[in-house]
Amino acid sequence: MNNICENFRYLENERSGRDLTFKFYADGRLIIIDNVAEEVITPKDLKGASKDFYVRRRIAFIKNQLRASQLKYA
Repeated sequence: MNNICENFRYLENERSGRDLTFKFYADGRLIIIDNVAEEVITPKDLKGASKDFYVRRRIAFIKNQLRASQLKYA
């Protein structure tokens, strides 16, 4: 089983000031942890800059996966 994951920490500068950890797994799973509340949240709970961060990291993750697949089968 492929449990490789990339971890990213994001601190919001807005009023809520959430401290978030994003875990992107190689198999496509995603876990977002609110470190202050110690709970798992979903992408639909994100707003503003944290949602933008998530979208950018998700796109970069998908691009990396595509490149790896291209190299593997080229």
